[in-house]
Amino acid sequence: MNINNKTILITGAASGLGAATARELSKCGAKIILLDRNAEAAKQVAAEINGVAFECDVTAETSVKNVLSQCNEIHATINCAGIVYGARIVGKNGAMPLDDFSRVLQINLIGTFNVMRLVAEKMSAQNPVNDIGERGVIINTASVAAFEGQLGQVAYSASKGGIVAMTLPAARELSKFGIRVMTIAPGVMQTPMMAGMTAEIQESLAADIPFPKKLGDPKHFGELCVHIIENSYLNGETIRLDGALRLK
Repeated sequence: MNINNKTILITGAASGLGAATARELSKCGAKIILLDRNAEAAKQVAAEINGVAFECDVTAETSVKNVLSQCNEIHATINCAGIVYGARIVGKNGAMPLDDFSRVLQINLIGTFNVMRLVAEKMSAQNPVNDIGERGVIINTASVAAFEGQLGQVAYSASKGGIVAMTLPAARELSKFGIRVMTIAPGVMQTPMMAGMTAEIQESLAADIPFPKKLGDPKHFGELCVHIIENSYLNGETIRLDGALRLK
């Protein structure tokens, strides 16, 4: 799919991977719609790239539908909205609160599915954009923790593993509409969440990455999104973006 002049919706677009992706796609001539619960931060990114920002709760059907009702067409969607959570199944204060586990799945997994299903419905009614019948591309964000979860990551890994598991069946189901579904599983990325860690911890994490020995730049995520959208034969797959990192 040619990105120029296409409308692309990005969730979690106020910072980190979402904001970087918005900037990369804007360079390619896309019209960007930025969604985030932090509307003011999303508007700041939108102002940089001449995009449009909306406050949106990805877990709420009415919130997502409200945004989509204001969009003529959506040609691609990148789901970056999510949270990080760490807690052991049985910790110092007893069993992990079930509400905490549910909240991680609600935002990371169900929120991703909620946006995917509603966007896919809208895309399915659009005219194809090229001679192969392509109507849209949906890119979801998982994590290497989906494959190699660490101590304290049971909730986070479960939520991201669910996203990986959705990828192929979603791609197969939506293929009849000319909609592709892909997932990216990032490794350790230099996002605002990572910035809160000390330099020593960041260096330690980077040392475990085979090559290049540095934390991932969010723009690399955005660049991969560009390639996925442009390469029409990529479908139903999860791509690791991690410098060959394997968590131990």
